Amino acid sequence: MKIRRIETFCDKYTGFVRITDETGAQGWGQISNYNSDITAQVMHRQVAPWSLGVETDDLDDLLDRIEEREHKFPGTYIRRAMAGLDTAIWDLRGKAAEKPVVELLGGKPGKLRAYASSMKRDITPADEAERFMRLRDTYGFDAFKFRVGAEVGRNSDEWPGRTEEIIPTLRKALGDHITLLADANSCYSPARAIEVGRMLEANGVVHFEEPCPYWELDQTRQVAEALNMAVAGGEQDSDLRIWQRMIDMRAVDIVQPDVCYIGGIARTLRVARMAAAAGIPVTPHCANLSLVTLFTMHVLAAIPNAGDYLELSIEGPDYYPWQEGLLRTNPYTVVDGKVTISSEPGWGIEIEPEWLARSAYQMSEIA
Repeated sequence: MKIRRIETFCDKYTGFVRITDETGAQGWGQISNYNSDITAQVMHRQVAPWSLGVETDDLDDLLDRIEEREHKFPGTYIRRAMAGLDTAIWDLRGKAAEKPVVELLGGKPGKLRAYASSMKRDITPADEAERFMRLRDTYGFDAFKFRVGAEVGRNSDEWPGRTEEIIPTLRKALGDHITLLADANSCYSPARAIEVGRMLEANGVVHFEEPCPYWELDQTRQVAEALNMAVAGGEQDSDLRIWQRMIDMRAVDIVQPDVCYIGGIARTLRVARMAAAAGIPVTPHCANLSLVTLFTMHVLAAIPNAGDYLELSIEGPDYYPWQEGLLRTNPYTVVDGKVTISSEPGWGIEIEPEWLARSAYQMSEIA
């Protein structure tokens, strides 16, 4: 299959990609969220020239060649753009085969357990507990993730004492049968991370995410070696060489690639294979309800070393106003704490035409 045209539809926060192959068939994907207008420019300047008119059957090779051709510009933006190309190719392949992407990856449609993921730090422990209990009772969630420390906070808290309060407050409110996860978003030095980790362990929290600055792998490994609970990380990382080092040194107990940050499904699968060889589970990062969570659902249902649950953001328009009105139908309906992967071909979704009509449009095609 060769691509004839690449189109992007973007605003500042998110962007969709439509590819058209030589037969006229089309597939939809998504570049990574945030500064998506910049990523779209990168798509047309640095990804499209190496993708148009090129055979796409070997997707790993294609993506590697794009990075090689753009070796003077390594980094996150080119990989965020590559994600749009990759995910659109998977959609096109699924439609051509009349199968959902999960089946192309070796899995099956069906249900996935989800954990309700809070993005908020400007919420009191009591209010977070009340919100979690409401979600538990309404949607059947039996796992929740909350925030500790301040984001890249240099050992500071969102306000003094919040971390020490929220940990026992949530456990007491939700009971021992609920699974709790915590995310520090690169807040702590190793010593403070271990201190907070001990508090988490004492309250039965099972997952401690990004305890130290994510780029300091040796610091994260210190925390993982000191604690009995699972330490997780990797959401920010997009360089496959760093991923191999992270896994080889066992800096974390759970790896968390983000499909759109890392450069798409094919590159996520490469990390999953690295992790599987080391006996490490994969619980990808997907912190909003654009298409990144849908992509992750298909991956989790196909890889043998999938973690215990899907991350599912619980934030609505008060926190993520830009994610409203992206899709015609909602693929993230939760029943009994689970979401369902559709059996529709490709990704099984339709982008909202009104959103597309007001987005910024660019096109690259073979002359």
